[in-house]
Amino acid sequence: MYMPPQRRSFLQTSLGLRMLELGVSDYSAYYQQILHGPSGAMEWTTLVDRLTVQETRFFRDPDALGLISEHMRSLTPALADSGKPMEVWSVGCASGEEPYTLAMLAENTVGSRGIGYSVTGTDISTIVLRKARAGRYPLRAMERIPVQYHSWAIQPLSSQQIEISSALRQRCCFSQVNILNLKACPLQSQHLIVCQNVLIYFRRWRRREILDALAQRLAPGGLLVIGLGEMVDWQHPLLEPVHSSLVTAYVRKQSTSTRESVRR
Repeated sequence: MYMPPQRRSFLQTSLGLRMLELGVSDYSAYYQQILHGPSGAMEWTTLVDRLTVQETRFFRDPDALGLISEHMRSLTPALADSGKPMEVWSVGCASGEEPYTLAMLAENTVGSRGIGYSVTGTDISTIVLRKARAGRYPLRAMERIPVQYHSWAIQPLSSQQIEISSALRQRCCFSQVNILNLKACPLQSQHLIVCQNVLIYFRRWRRREILDALAQRLAPGGLLVIGLGEMVDWQHPLLEPVHSSLVTAYVRKQSTSTRESVRR
């Protein structure tokens, strides 16, 4: 995990608060505690949660979501012909707002036409994954969700809390995945991969490795969306960049056999 110098104060604050909770007096003692034994591994997991779980919200990036909706609509004819569901992957899903947002878009585009879909959210933090599976959020989160989704995508639980509808929750699954060990992740042939605000935690050579691995997991014609400016000079032979000043995205090229069948 890499943090640039400008995030030094964030790192100091996060470490300081955790050390205060544990009653540890200095950085060196805390470092030694993390290094040794099963309790050290557990403490490292807790610290990773503190350092990587950032604020997220529903419908966070309108420009990217516009492109994603357009992409989903473009997939409709091929999915209808094949009878296969649309596969969507949210990398670094945090507490679930992004996967549920993608599920709402999928239901509105392909689901409404009788085409199946599934959304997988992955994160390294087990704490936020539990929150994502529950699908319950403060009432104020509703303000971020467009009105047209209110009647079927969410339901009030109390005066202070809402819940994602059971129909959408059944379309979403959540799993712990370390993005540096994607070889252990079974997801393949994804029609959409969203990996925003994740690469910032790694050095540039690591970012390239991660993106190379994600490119291999796209289906032909699949879309990869990353954070704007997170990797400006990356290229991959399987992908074509989407030309936009508002979104950083790539489309996997169709295979030769697919192109030939389309021409025929």
